[in-house]
Amino acid sequence: VQNKKLYLATFAAVLGPLSFGFVLGYSSPVIPQLRKINDPKLRMDSNQASWFGSLVTLGAAAGGTLGGYLVDKVGRKLSLMLCSVPYVFGYIVIISAQNVWMLYFGRILTGLASGITSLVVPVYISEVSHPKVRGMLGSCVQLMVVTGILGAYIAGIALKWRWLAVLCSFPSCIMLLFMSFMPETPRFLLNRNKRSEAIASLRFLRGPHADHEWECRQIEAGVQEEGLNLSDFKNPSIYRPLLIGVALMFFQQVTGINAVMFYAETIFEDANFKVIGVMASVVVGSIQVCFTAVAALIIDKTGRKVLLYISGIIMALSTALFGLYFKMVLPNRNNSSNPDVWFTLNSASPGTESSISWLAVVSLGLFVAGFALGWGPVPWLVISEIFPLKARGILSGACVLTNWVMAFLVTKEFHDFIGFLTSYGTFWLFSAFCCLNVTFTAFYVPETKGQTLEQIEAYFR
Repeated sequence: VQNKKLYLATFAAVLGPLSFGFVLGYSSPVIPQLRKINDPKLRMDSNQASWFGSLVTLGAAAGGTLGGYLVDKVGRKLSLMLCSVPYVFGYIVIISAQNVWMLYFGRILTGLASGITSLVVPVYISEVSHPKVRGMLGSCVQLMVVTGILGAYIAGIALKWRWLAVLCSFPSCIMLLFMSFMPETPRFLLNRNKRSEAIASLRFLRGPHADHEWECRQIEAGVQEEGLNLSDFKNPSIYRPLLIGVALMFFQQVTGINAVMFYAETIFEDANFKVIGVMASVVVGSIQVCFTAVAALIIDKTGRKVLLYISGIIMALSTALFGLYFKMVLPNRNNSSNPDVWFTLNSASPGTESSISWLAVVSLGLFVAGFALGWGPVPWLVISEIFPLKARGILSGACVLTNWVMAFLVTKEFHDFIGFLTSYGTFWLFSAFCCLNVTFTAFYVPETKGQTLEQIEAYFR
């Protein structure tokens, strides 16, 4: 039975990922402003700017671990309401910043909140929705993240950095307000032996005419009371989904998406596209939003694995083309090992880059579209579906931690990779990883389309 209130609960929850998108997008328009600012205490050099960009991922890694603890201890709903505190407090620190260290601290706090959000929201949504729409609603998490990133890029064109921080703090305040009226998930309540509250939650989510008793019994059959012990990790119903989840998160980051997004402006400018850097980000952000929306609409019909295949193949081709572009543009080996992308591209033999500059932009567009179609939203959706109820918090925490640590490493070490492997070598490495993604999906990722969470748990058992 379709019920509007289920969409309302999802909307309240996805304000979290919207906030998290704003956090990720914030640094792109703000770093150029902070590098030119008159105040010497706030002015950043390129090293400080890279820390300002990447500290969020470290905060988020800590947030993922904390979120895994919170989501099992205080519940899904309260965890979401609590994470709006570090969001707002982090932005207050940024708005009132007097030096670079305050900016760093604000970024770590907003990163911490983002880490909790990226763990709790997929769990909340997968537990409140029914199998027919779970894929679509679960994909809304990634859709709101990319919408937030795009929102921050567009707002950053008009607003100064302090005012942009004020704007970015709004979604988390609205989430706090909305979530206070939403129910806790029936699965968490039944796990805590609160049956009457679980029935009330189901009545809110499914409407008055659904068979609440039947659904309640289905969930109860899958709820095992005992907590998680270390010995449980020998059990395939625990370690198999954990290994799949961690691998999905690892593969999502080693496609190189963060590095490519980080350097999108450079790529556009060097391809002689006379768009201002920020506009390039807006173009890339718009492609991401469109294709993530497409993925959300079709995922319950096509299934999860098909989207991962298509996405992996598109990304493997586009990163291979990227490598080819750099190989053709770079005049010879000795220049190409310079780690600075700017230098590498600007030292290219004159004339070459303008004749094939379209190749870089097409590769970039294809890559971003491919990622948004599958490897962006699907791993987050799958990890919210495959873990058994009693271990959902801890196992999700391990996956989120993997994702953010890898995001930090890929973004921070991208320069060193280019110095070591040359720019085309680096992109060919990303391409090889994309091929590995497809192989991994074929052999290890289960198809969860149309199954209840209890059926998925039984499959692993």
